[in-house]
Amino acid sequence: MKIKIYQVDAFTDKLFGGNPAAVCPLKEWLSDDLLQNIAMENNLSETAFYVRNGSHYQIRWFTPTVEVDLCGHATFAAAFVLFHHEGHSGDEIQFLSPRSGELRVTRNEDQLTLNFPADHIEPVELTQDILNGFDIKPQTAFKGQSDILLIFNNEEEIRKVKPNFTEIAKLNARGVIVTAKGNDVDFVSRFFGPQVGVDEDPVTGSAHTTLTPYWSKTLNKNKLSARQLSKRGGVLHCELCGDRVDISGQGKLFMSGEIHISG
Repeated sequence: MKIKIYQVDAFTDKLFGGNPAAVCPLKEWLSDDLLQNIAMENNLSETAFYVRNGSHYQIRWFTPTVEVDLCGHATFAAAFVLFHHEGHSGDEIQFLSPRSGELRVTRNEDQLTLNFPADHIEPVELTQDILNGFDIKPQTAFKGQSDILLIFNNEEEIRKVKPNFTEIAKLNARGVIVTAKGNDVDFVSRFFGPQVGVDEDPVTGSAHTTLTPYWSKTLNKNKLSARQLSKRGGVLHCELCGDRVDISGQGKLFMSGEIHISG
């Protein structure tokens, strides 16, 4: 059996930037074990698999160790593949996730926009368990559906903060988002997810469903510019649209090929 595979750098206009994701178009779903093994072999933060079903596409995402509820950059990469390499007609794609519902992606020239449900966050105590994960103390903490959100004083702290992955992995969350007001963008962030096999994610689209509502309320504006301060880095344009979030950026194809499954 041969399976197509693409690798796309998401949320960047330059190759070797942004967040790389693998994308495998499928004609029908394979076993969960095989999907997980493919993701493990790819050894990227996420691999997206999709199957066409009428006018929409069913989509699932796997890290090297687990299936996740939502992944922004791999959804972006799947849409990039469909628009540019797999013959999708029109400028909108509707994905359906068994874990996250309807997800739409639209195309406007070289920019793609994800439309995802906005996260709902609540303030939580800055417990010692949270503080053990970082060498700089955050100001406040929030908890969304999947992640813990920590607010820091400024961009320099986000750049310098050193995570303790052993301690972060003990927290009851998919991962931890750290964020602060940006120097030349509205906000900056980083994302740490050792719980799901990704110590630091280069650019995390799904985290911006949490970040956008927070910063929209804090800065009193709906349209926001964002930068994720990983080594690879990424730029995103976010807009709060009621109970949903638009997350826009560019992408670059790194490679395409085939996976050979024997036996």
